[in-house]
Amino acid sequence: MTTAPARLARAATPAARPDNGPLPPAAFEHELRELARSRYHDTHPFNVRMHQGGLSPAELRTWVVNRFHYQRSIPVKDALILAKLPEPAMRRSWLRRIQDHDGLVEGEGGIERWLRLGEAVGVDRAEMESGDSVLPGVRFAVDGYVNFCRLSPAPEAVASSLTELCAPNIMLTRLETFPVHYPWIEEPGLAYFRSRVPQGHRDGVEALTWVTEWARTRSEQLAALSALSFKCDILWSLLDAVEHGSRPGSTG
Repeated sequence: MTTAPARLARAATPAARPDNGPLPPAAFEHELRELARSRYHDTHPFNVRMHQGGLSPAELRTWVVNRFHYQRSIPVKDALILAKLPEPAMRRSWLRRIQDHDGLVEGEGGIERWLRLGEAVGVDRAEMESGDSVLPGVRFAVDGYVNFCRLSPAPEAVASSLTELCAPNIMLTRLETFPVHYPWIEEPGLAYFRSRVPQGHRDGVEALTWVTEWARTRSEQLAALSALSFKCDILWSLLDAVEHGSRPGSTG
């Protein structure tokens, strides 16, 4: 299992001093994209095994149940970010993220689609909604992310969402590999992955535009990079907990 400190040593943010002056917007955007690409959790051993077909049904169910704790916290953290946004147009735009997950009416939205994924892999909906099976490490990671969005200023909270830049690719990978390696999962259960491809692209580009406009000093740029790095570690830590908790014979 790769630890966060080891990953930090391999992919540390640039060592520029805050008083060196800001990077030009295009260079800063490249820096953000490269950080997201190099630190995203698609390379976590658990995700690699998942996409190669190496997970047992029990391991896949453990991931679905624990990831649901993160999924249903997304609109909560987005509501906290929305309250910090200074302009009505920004708040209207960010509101779409909450609606994407909660739905506009009962029975719609990303949370509902994840519950249907759970049912497709054999997890009872009531079990996921109760949260009784959530691993302590997952709960700690998710709560840490929600609190970060609650306590951080808007530019850093928004910057932490830039993992969305990588979301479309990992969703496409799952849409390609799940039918091959896990054919027992009925196709309607994969609807969450399909919906997140256009949403992730839209949300990532929007947040990237805002962050590059807001970060006008090198200190602000470094704060945005730090926020994104923190979010990458949250996703990595979540999978660390799932990988440990889903191993045969593990006591969690």
